[in-house]
Amino acid sequence: MYPFGTPTVVPAANFDAVKDAHDLRKAMKGFGTDEDALINIICRRSNEQRQEIQRQFKTHFGKDLIEDIKSETSGNFEKLLVGLLRPIVDYYCAELNDAMAGLGTDEEVLIEILCTLSNMEINTIKNQYLRLYGAHLESELKSETSGNFKRLLTSLCTAARDESGRVDPVAAKNDARELLKAGELRVGTDESMFNMILCQRNYQQLKLIFQEYEGMTGHSLEKAIKKEFSGDVMEGLIAIYRCVTNKAEYFASRLHKAMAGIGTNDTQLIRVIITRSEIDMTDIKVAFERLYGKSLKSWIKGDTSGHYKHALYALVGEQRSS
Repeated sequence: MYPFGTPTVVPAANFDAVKDAHDLRKAMKGFGTDEDALINIICRRSNEQRQEIQRQFKTHFGKDLIEDIKSETSGNFEKLLVGLLRPIVDYYCAELNDAMAGLGTDEEVLIEILCTLSNMEINTIKNQYLRLYGAHLESELKSETSGNFKRLLTSLCTAARDESGRVDPVAAKNDARELLKAGELRVGTDESMFNMILCQRNYQQLKLIFQEYEGMTGHSLEKAIKKEFSGDVMEGLIAIYRCVTNKAEYFASRLHKAMAGIGTNDTQLIRVIITRSEIDMTDIKVAFERLYGKSLKSWIKGDTSGHYKHALYALVGEQRSS
């Protein structure tokens, strides 16, 4: 039923957008706000259903739901609800735009989004980015990044990956050999070969290439990438490698990184949970516990609080009780 994984947020059965719009209005009217009602509706509907609720809200009350939510909530809880209410493509565009706005660039965000999406998703985002911000995503990326990393993002942005799913064992052997010659077998690194193979081959074929590489060298291509590259381009190539080998584990590591150590990177936590809840969050939870020995819920519990915490629980399919 779910070809790409098991989601934690699915479209609500017996969905009634008009009723939801009225219930949300009631939750915010007068003194105080019924945050639980906001969570129960917004966090338990699909993105498409949330768009319909917003249309009904505007039709019935002549008000913008996002603006109302902004005036009734604050902090990370507000950020989460507003993110959930945006059409998912607009949300991705805003995250990319924020990552490049102001001084400095948040390369991790660029990697997390561009290294993990399909051609169609990247093309949809590019078109919408132009509509929303009046600028081409590709030229924005080029002006914000440099060197090998810029070339990697430009390759990904062209969305030219083969998505046929066809595998060719002979070609896989050849590509593995080319990667070896471009990296470990020479002085310096021919990054263009890594770029070409990792950005153009389909995921199934890449799995085969990685196996061949390991067979030839006795260690993973990830290890070779870490040896041959550094900085953002290394992180980008590793992200592609991990998405091919185990996408759920890649996103589990992103969640872990958002919460590990002192303080929490809430923007990252929110983004991963919003973007993966309707795709494969159940698989990510399983991977998280396997990798880190504790449940995602227990980490969220330790790092967040209040309505924000309860909203995150709902999105990752966990009960409030404990």
